[in-house]
Amino acid sequence: MKTSSRPTLKTVAEISGLAVATVSRALANDPKIAEATRARVAKVAASVGYVPDRAARRLRTGKTMVVNLMLDPHFEILGFGNALLVGLTTALEGSGYNLVVTPHFTDVDSLTPIQHIVTNRQADGVIFTRTAPFDERVRFLQERGFPFVCHGRTEFTEPHAWVDFDNEAFAYAAAMRLIGKGCRRICAVLPPESLTFRQHLRYGLMRAVRESGVDYHIPTSITLDSPIDAIHDWASHIAGTPDRPDGFICPGEASYLAIRNGYGHHGYKVGWDFHAVAKSISGILSQIDPETDTIHEDVEAAGRIMARRIVAMLANPEAGLSQDLQPIDLRFAD
Repeated sequence: MKTSSRPTLKTVAEISGLAVATVSRALANDPKIAEATRARVAKVAASVGYVPDRAARRLRTGKTMVVNLMLDPHFEILGFGNALLVGLTTALEGSGYNLVVTPHFTDVDSLTPIQHIVTNRQADGVIFTRTAPFDERVRFLQERGFPFVCHGRTEFTEPHAWVDFDNEAFAYAAAMRLIGKGCRRICAVLPPESLTFRQHLRYGLMRAVRESGVDYHIPTSITLDSPIDAIHDWASHIAGTPDRPDGFICPGEASYLAIRNGYGHHGYKVGWDFHAVAKSISGILSQIDPETDTIHEDVEAAGRIMARRIVAMLANPEAGLSQDLQPIDLRFAD
């Protein structure tokens, strides 16, 4: 009968000259095991190709050692998914937890996959994005005491762990920049009303409007989630009207490019006939239009923070909940 050649804890223990229990604790990053010992065991495990048996570990500990990311497509924000994944996987490295990504598309109820993960105990914790003011995923997870961190805030009174970008500060800084350039009618292409960060963006814009008295416009026929062709057609239409906006706040690079090209059909040039401030993640705008003002959102850093927070929660369920608001990073052209 064939025997498995797969290396086990016993294999690593024999090579390193340690007890199996010590090797197990060292690979679990137990702080009671000397750092040098943990490093030596990790090196031996890597050299022989040891991979923990997740099924056996789940039977032994009740843990899956999986963190599940519910990833919504961010077509309007270039590079969002890649940056988030890089941050998460970097921070989870060495923690013993594996990242499993479940894509979520807008035509499917966002609560259903969360319920499936929790009911079938497919992960020890979840991370998700694009929160609503009274997000059903947050309510469901809180009621069941299931660990989670979300990218974005809610309006629930009961606190929960989140990491978010300061969209209010972004919209305010963008509006004041446009006002400083002489813009008289500022337009902000906002997310759908179902998403919390729409409110934050609107708060920032309206604060600038109150302080300056500048005219403003918020489209009702399109949102940040609209197809890029729809945003382009809307921009091309409004560019031909007498009250066309001369300043744009774009919370995504794709919406900026659509507006730029829509106005371009009328011969209007960004930086001359109209101005824009765009939120940037990928940095691609600095290559396309170096003169365009951008405000950087560090999604990779957000991923690292969320990964560290979920690991800390899983290690100590009684630890306090953390809420992290990322500051804006101005990258104006001059």
